[in-house]
Amino acid sequence: MNKKIAIVGLGYVGLPLAYEFSKHYNVIGYDIDKSLIDSLNNNIDSKEYYTQKELKNCNAKFSKNSLDLNGADIFIITVPTPVTKNKKPDLRPLINATKIISKKIRGNNIVIYESTMYPGLTEEILVPLIEKISFLKYNEDFFVGYSPERISPGVKSKELTNIKKIISGSNKKTLKIIKQIYKKIIKAGLYEAKSIKVAEAAKILENM
Repeated sequence: MNKKIAIVGLGYVGLPLAYEFSKHYNVIGYDIDKSLIDSLNNNIDSKEYYTQKELKNCNAKFSKNSLDLNGADIFIITVPTPVTKNKKPDLRPLINATKIISKKIRGNNIVIYESTMYPGLTEEILVPLIEKISFLKYNEDFFVGYSPERISPGVKSKELTNIKKIISGSNKKTLKIIKQIYKKIIKAGLYEAKSIKVAEAAKILENM
């Protein structure tokens, strides 16, 4: 499967995904943080999750230029969902990331969200935004998945490859493709949720 995967957001979730996926696929890691990208391109991980040697041997390309997202087959969004002072989810990072990739997606592309979501957010808020900007039709021209991140920052035993991954897709064919992609990097196995909403709810319950 010769896929180009774009990881949008290179924090404690996105960077490990880019690192592991780059062992098997053509990967572009994108972030709007210029200093972060400059550090990664100098083989420096400010969070010290990866050594300089590991980053030097990483095959992913790191960029702050959205033009480098062109030609991707799969977009994985891993931006944060912080809470406002009023204790409501701040959706601006998700909305902005969705707007960026919506200008890049083509027919048969898949968008996978890993950010923390409340049930319904993906299909009720984000999918219509993609349709509006891209002029593509959901589940006809493009497809969506949700796979909640389950990494515990700083805990090596809880790193990406050693945690069972929940996956979901907007239809059976999409779920099958998502399964093929993630099984390349997840040693602990995959759990197929019945729907995107079920996967979203699982993340909320786990956080609680």
